[in-house]
Amino acid sequence: MKILGLGDNIIDRFVDRGIDYPGGNAVNVAVYARRLGAEAGYLGVFGDDDEGDFLRRAVEAEGVDLRQAVVRTGESGVSRLHVVDGDRTFLGWNGGGVTVREPIDLDGGRLDYAAGFDLVHTSVYSGILSELPRLAQLGALVSFDFSSEPEFRTDDYLARVAPHIDLALISCSEQDEGATHALLDALLAHGAGLALATRGTDGAVVADTEHRIAGSALLLDDPSAMVDTMGCGDAFLAGFVVRLLSLGWSRDRRPSAEDLRAALRAGAEASRDQCLVEAAFARGRAMPLDAERASSTSRAASQIAGAAEGTPTASAPDPATAAGAPTAPAAAEHTP
Repeated sequence: MKILGLGDNIIDRFVDRGIDYPGGNAVNVAVYARRLGAEAGYLGVFGDDDEGDFLRRAVEAEGVDLRQAVVRTGESGVSRLHVVDGDRTFLGWNGGGVTVREPIDLDGGRLDYAAGFDLVHTSVYSGILSELPRLAQLGALVSFDFSSEPEFRTDDYLARVAPHIDLALISCSEQDEGATHALLDALLAHGAGLALATRGTDGAVVADTEHRIAGSALLLDDPSAMVDTMGCGDAFLAGFVVRLLSLGWSRDRRPSAEDLRAALRAGAEASRDQCLVEAAFARGRAMPLDAERASSTSRAASQIAGAAEGTPTASAPDPATAAGAPTAPAAAEHTP
C-alpha cells in the first residue's frame, strides 16, 4: 500500500512554546500514513532556506520518500500560532513562501512517479487544480481536502474539483447536520466518488451514491492528557484511507457499507491519538532567535493595539488563496 502527499508544506511556529514544527496538509497525510504502516511519499516544493532544510529533514526522518520533491530558491512558508486550552489559534503567516508562489507540477517525471502510488492526496492549499485532470487519468485513487473555508464550497469550485477525485474530505465542525448532508450531496452530485465530512466531537459522515453512514468520535479517556488538536483532521483522513485501501478499495472495487464503517472507526482512532502529539507530528526545534524577537515584538504590539481598540487582533491565515494560483517559473530547482 503506497500513499503520496502532493502539495503543501509549512513551518508551524508555536510562539507560546518558542518551537518550530514541521507540517502542512500533504506532508501530514504522508507522515501519518507511514506511521500507520503504509509506504509513503511526498511531492512538493521546499524553500532553500534553513526552514526548508529543517522541513525536509523532519519528513525524511519519518521514512517518507522525497526523491521527486524539489528545492527552489526562496523562503519557506511559516504560520504563527499558539495554543489555548488545547485548541490552536492562528496569528498570521508569511504567505506560504516559494511553496505557494511556485507550486509543484507533474512534469519532469513526476506524473509517472505519482502513478506508482495507490492513492494521491492533495488539497485546496496545494495550488495544483490544473493538474487534477492529469491525476484522474492515472490508476491511483485521488483524495482532496476542501478544508473549511466558504470560498471552496461554491458550485463553481466543486465543479472544478469533484469530477476528478475519488474521495472528498470536508470539515463541517461548524455546520449543523442538515448543512453537512447538503454539502455531501453537492460533492457527490458534482462527481466525487466518496464524500467524507468530519464534524469534530460530533463524529463523521461518509456517503456515496449507495450508502450514507455516520461514525462517532472517540474521545480521550483523560481530557487533561490532550496536547493540542493540530493535525487531527489530517490524521482522520490518513486512518480512513489506510483502512479502506487495506480492505481492497480501488477504482475497480467500491467499498461496502462494512468497509466504510471500519474506515470511519480507524479514522476516529487516528484522530483521537493525534490529540496526544505535539503539533502535527512533533519533531520540533527551538524557534530561531530572530524569529523569537520578532514574535515578542509582534505580541507586544498586538496587546497594545488590542487594549486601545478593545478588539482581538489575532487573525487566521489564509493559505488557501494559493489554490488555483498560476505557476511561476522556478528561478532554480533541484531534488533534495
